[in-house]
Amino acid sequence: MSDGVAESAPQTARYATGAMFGVSAVTVWATWLVVTRLGVTTTLSVYDLTMLRFGAAGVLLFPIVLRKGLALERLGPLRLLILVCSAGAPYVLVAASGLRLAPVAHAGALLPGSMPLFVALLSFLLTRERFTASRLIGYALIALGGAAIAGPGALSFGETQIGHILLLSAAFVWAGYAIVLRASGLDSLHAAALVSTGSLILYGPLYLAFHGLHGMDAPLRDIVMQTLFQGVMVSIVALFLFGKGIELLGASAGAAFSALVPPMAALIAVPMLGEIPSPIEQIALLCVSIGVYLASGGRAPRWSMPRRG
Repeated sequence: MSDGVAESAPQTARYATGAMFGVSAVTVWATWLVVTRLGVTTTLSVYDLTMLRFGAAGVLLFPIVLRKGLALERLGPLRLLILVCSAGAPYVLVAASGLRLAPVAHAGALLPGSMPLFVALLSFLLTRERFTASRLIGYALIALGGAAIAGPGALSFGETQIGHILLLSAAFVWAGYAIVLRASGLDSLHAAALVSTGSLILYGPLYLAFHGLHGMDAPLRDIVMQTLFQGVMVSIVALFLFGKGIELLGASAGAAFSALVPPMAALIAVPMLGEIPSPIEQIALLCVSIGVYLASGGRAPRWSMPRRG
């Protein structure tokens, strides 16, 4: 008995440490939704915020590209371009534009929430990948939650509905990154370095051509906060934390923590933005979160009937 307890103690400590890394990573990603919406609805434009993110991350991660190269032997020019565009400046421009128009609770369900759904769709279309019943239930819950968020006002086609379309478009674009990354076998930090450096090279000159060196009129504190959060916390720190979580827990268990992003983002938005989800939105967020958990490989509970006699 004591030997079993002794053996389980290191496993418990390992899981607790992995869970800490996983929760820390998704906290950064959830906060990104709130901080991005705060930025693009107050003092910064979508274009400014994108430049701050990849200006910082591109410079900081450039040494990794110098050391590991462009990975053309694994990617080829076309897939390298897809990798950069699907998680780089084009993705952030579309996602931030959606966040400017739609509340964080909607963004949590439609952006990180629908990403697994689009990855599964592309995987099925491109490789005919088969999915377990648990994953299919997860995808159905994601779709149901997304419909509950976007469906009621779909016919009015106002600003919020345009935001929904942009958020879903960004999720679809990001799915291309996930497919290419999985097929290439690149480590996540190398891929992030390629995305950030490539975005800086492609987007930086365009931004400077249209906005110049003095294009940002935001207060210095807003510029510094967004630069540190977008370029360091999201692009580097969260990636490291999530990688450590997967290293300790395994890919499926680590990825399942991403289910926390939609409800966590909605909770953070309450004190920071004053956005309180309606009861329907809360139920939709719960559906999406359970769906993401199942779609990411989380185990569904097993119910057994008690035996008689």
